[in-house]
Order: sequence, then C-alpha cells, then structure tokens
Amino acid sequence: MTLRFRPIIQADLKIPADAVPLHGGPLWFDRVEPLERGATHALMPARDLPSTLLDALSAPHLLPDLPKDRPAVMGVLNITPDSFSDGGKFIAPQDAIARAQAMGAKGADILDIGGESTRPGAALVPEAEEVARTAPVISALRAAGVSVPISIDTRKAAVAEAALSAGANMLNDVSAMTFDDAMAATAARSGAPICLMHAQGDPATMQNDPHYDNVLLDVYDYLAERVAAAQAAGIAKDRIIVDPGVGFGKTQAHNLTLIRGLSLFHTLGCPILLGVSRKRFIGNISGVERAEDRAFGSVSVALEGVRQGVQIIRAHDIEAHRQAFALWQAIHT
Repeated sequence: MTLRFRPIIQADLKIPADAVPLHGGPLWFDRVEPLERGATHALMPARDLPSTLLDALSAPHLLPDLPKDRPAVMGVLNITPDSFSDGGKFIAPQDAIARAQAMGAKGADILDIGGESTRPGAALVPEAEEVARTAPVISALRAAGVSVPISIDTRKAAVAEAALSAGANMLNDVSAMTFDDAMAATAARSGAPICLMHAQGDPATMQNDPHYDNVLLDVYDYLAERVAAAQAAGIAKDRIIVDPGVGFGKTQAHNLTLIRGLSLFHTLGCPILLGVSRKRFIGNISGVERAEDRAFGSVSVALEGVRQGVQIIRAHDIEAHRQAFALWQAIHT
C-alpha cells in the first residue's frame, strides 16, 4: 500500500535545529505522520522523508499579486438567486459591483465571482445565463479601476473564457475540470492559476449519503490525480491550487476529518485553498441557524487552516477574517 505523510505543523517561535520550515515561512515541522490504508504508524522524524518530498514541503508556494507573509483572503461574491448564504442579494449588477468594491476596501486579496450556486441541491445554470451574470460585472469592476485579482468560480470553459476576457485572472473549478473537458485547455492557454476542488457527486445530489473508505486519503488521491491531469494538459504546476472541498459531498464527520488533516495536502506540492465560510456544519456545531450569523465559527475554522499553513482562505466576512489573521500573525511571528 502507498504511504502518505502528514506533516505535524507547529507555530512555536522556539524552533528545533532539525525542524523543516513549511514553504519557507514561520511555520515548521519536525515530525510527520505516515498514513496508509488499513494500518496505523508511529510518528517519524521529518528529516527521514525522501529528499524530493522535503523539497516540496519547504519550497515557497507563492502566487503573483498575493501576500507573502500571511494567507490570502478570497472574498465570496455570488451573483445568484439561490446561493445558500447570500442568494439574491447581489443578483443586480449594481449590487454585485458595490459588494465587490466593499470587499476590496475591507481587505479582500482576491474576489471570487460566481454565477451558479453549488449549494447542496442546486440546479444547473445554462452557460449563457452564467456568462450574463458574471462577465459584465467583472468588466465593470475593471473599468472602475478595481485592481484586486478576480477569480471566476465556474465549472464551464465558456464562462471561464468570457470572464478572462472581461478581466478575471484566476479560475476556480469545483469539479476539478471533470465537468467540462474544455476547461483544461482554457486554463493551459490562458496561463491563469486554477483551483482544483474535490467534490463527490454533482451539487444537485452530492449530500445524498456521501461515503468514503478513508475520506482524507480518498480526497488526497483524487486531487493528486487531478493535479497530474492538469499538468498533462499543459498547466504548469506552479499555477495549480488544491481545495479539499469541505461540504461538497461530505458529512460533518468527513468535514472535521479533512480539517484536522489539512497539512497532508501540502505534500501535493500546490498551494491549498480552504473554503468553510458560513457552511452548514458550522451552524450545526455552534447552534447558529442563519448562515449570515456564522462569522465567528467561520473565523475559528479558518484559523485552524492558518495554523496548518493554508495559503488561501475563502470567506464572506472579510473584515472579521483580516482582524483574526492580523492577531494570529502578531502572536506567532
């Protein structure tokens, strides 16, 4: 069976001599947990890892125009009538533009704009309608002088092409390029960074009894395969981001297991994006029914991502996340 290795990430300012710096930053590890299906292993010294894996874990993972000393905050802008948290609030172009500008003013490092809800049970949106919702808003933001990187949250190559032409410079595909075969060519041709996310099933059915043999290793192996497929399609490794897809075809127990094991995904050699903001499991655990009232729980989970070295945090509540990250950084550096 194949062994995987999860680095045990530390943030203490007293760093042992044999510690390995995580991606050249202040976080470090000196032990790893070997993971294997059907077996358990004791922790082992990090320096016993193969040199290629050590190099992948210690090399900086930086994307252009994003902060180098903290995780980037990706602001969520859903131009949809039915998204789980803010559906309908920003469907009018002027409202979407105002929301994007407000998130930028509050410190969003990326604006993630989507025209199709991927909440559990969501229906497919026709390609032309998704383009009509997103591309004009992106064009208007660029015309207004908004320079923040813009990500298009879509599974469809034609929507991605229209968004890139309008001024987007990043792709965020919740299907990891499995929904539309043309997405890989679009990403390769554009040179734009692309986030590949794990999801079990389609949004319409993904929460119908999701099952895994080992959720952490199953998601890891899927993302490893999709990274390899992206590279085979001509997408440079340093343009690929991975997202374990918390809430996409997962139970609450699956979500918590993935969050506890986030550091495993560093061994894929790509930046990690974590999207947990306002999700149902946060409400279930905290007893908060309304999605828009889950900022405190969302920040709590995001800070666990920060502790494990996640490079991008996708969030609705920009100001709350930026405050929390500033304090975390002050304590740990």
